[in-house]
Amino acid sequence: MDRRLTREALRLMELHQPFVRATVVHTLGSVPGKLGASLLMRADGSTLGTVGGAALEERVKDLARSALTTHEGGLHHFDLRKWQEGGLPSLCGGEVDIAVEYVAAHPRVLLWGGGHVAEAVGRLLPTVEFDFAVADDRPEWVGEDRFPSAERREVVVAGELFRTFAPAEFTHLYILGYDAGKDTDVLELACQRFPGEIGLIASAAKRTHIFAELRRRGVDESSLGRVRSPVGVPIGARSPPEIAVSIVAELVRDANEGPRHKNPGGSPPEDG
Repeated sequence: MDRRLTREALRLMELHQPFVRATVVHTLGSVPGKLGASLLMRADGSTLGTVGGAALEERVKDLARSALTTHEGGLHHFDLRKWQEGGLPSLCGGEVDIAVEYVAAHPRVLLWGGGHVAEAVGRLLPTVEFDFAVADDRPEWVGEDRFPSAERREVVVAGELFRTFAPAEFTHLYILGYDAGKDTDVLELACQRFPGEIGLIASAAKRTHIFAELRRRGVDESSLGRVRSPVGVPIGARSPPEIAVSIVAELVRDANEGPRHKNPGGSPPEDG
């Protein structure tokens, strides 16, 4: 095992960035990359390590780039005998199997509002190894007693949220607040500045009111179209713990399958 690749994999995981790892898992005969040789490809296409070089490596790089797009890996067999039909242009004479593994970026979640749903979400996120921070303008709602596993717990007014937290450091923002006016302010800022996924917990009436107010403030339809509301996968959730399950399931789905901006029917209730 290459320690450089292990360190880089851990670094990318801590930065919440996806990558692909390709590893030689079986060999037969003479091959350029020995058993266990690995190549890591980052999201920008740069690489570290090698599975043997030459045509084999270029083919593996193509597979890695594809895996970054499809979020799917696989086991691939290569014949390194140029004279064989379907063989790579290689004179090594052996055969090799390479496992291509897509490693998803774990979500890093920012919760606006420290109410009952947020507290339940905060209890679940560590069980799936997802990092999170929480903010509220009420000190008693963001204490360590409510969010013992949060990376950060900040008391901040709605309009200052993104002066306290750098938006680009998070993959998801869930607006789980208790006040429609403050939630509207946070959502307006998020539409302008938050690059990741945005979720708003709201009843249909609250959602209609907030969207109408944001349109009045000049927020365009494409920005509003980024907002998930209802939030969570549609499991008929009603209580805060059930809604939390649906939200964390949504995060797991995003990590494994990629984000989906539209949610046809998640969990509608408001928090308080």
